[in-house]
Amino acid sequence: MPIITLLSDWGLTDHYVASVKGSILSRIPDAVIVDISHTIRLFDIKHAAFVMRNTWRSFPEGTIHLLGVDSIESDKHPHVIVKSNGHYFIGADTGLISIILDDKPDKIVSISVIQDSGYFTFPSRDRFVKVAVMLAQGTPMEELGVPLPSLKQKLLLQPDFDGKTIYGKVMHIDNYENVFLNVTDKFVRECMGKNRYTISYKKEDIPLVKAYGDVREGYTCALYASNGYLQVAVNRGKAASLLGLAMDNDVHIVMNKE
Repeated sequence: MPIITLLSDWGLTDHYVASVKGSILSRIPDAVIVDISHTIRLFDIKHAAFVMRNTWRSFPEGTIHLLGVDSIESDKHPHVIVKSNGHYFIGADTGLISIILDDKPDKIVSISVIQDSGYFTFPSRDRFVKVAVMLAQGTPMEELGVPLPSLKQKLLLQPDFDGKTIYGKVMHIDNYENVFLNVTDKFVRECMGKNRYTISYKKEDIPLVKAYGDVREGYTCALYASNGYLQVAVNRGKAASLLGLAMDNDVHIVMNKE
């Protein structure tokens, strides 16, 4: 049974999600369809990339991922199939897939398959599903489009380090209003070595802990989340609202003086 995942900004109150699923199931009745999210912020490829980056490796090889965010085709943003580490990604080449993947893709093709409809407002249903079904049925990528040498590149904003301070930024705020920074545990270890360090926002220090429960309820903390990124949180509270943290705000990690 093929596994097909769906990621979109369609929301849950309209017909979009159901019509895509129906289109898949009418062709492959035993398909396993997994909703990753349909509440991505509208046209926000950074949000979409964060969610997919933290999801796709959990699925088995051969999984087909449909990316329904900012998916309308144009001369600058062709529809593509990308194969990486045994997974297939179908979407518009807006830079989204380049942010999702850490490694250079194994194969890229610009899709030449004609869509099912003469309307061009819903490619996820009218084209991506058709392509996903063909892949699931064993059609080689090379028969579905023209090879491309590379993807349109976009990069997530990287933290800076001046030898003493890491200058991080807020890159994601989740449903609990936990705040993820663009700083990983690995990056901090590489920069700080064995030196102790302090996490600071607006000159206020935030204690680094291993679990939310290491501070009292309602208190602020920082910790490394399960995806390796540094997170600012409030135990059973909403860190973003309580601290006034928003996307792209600065948070510093400062090496302590010996």
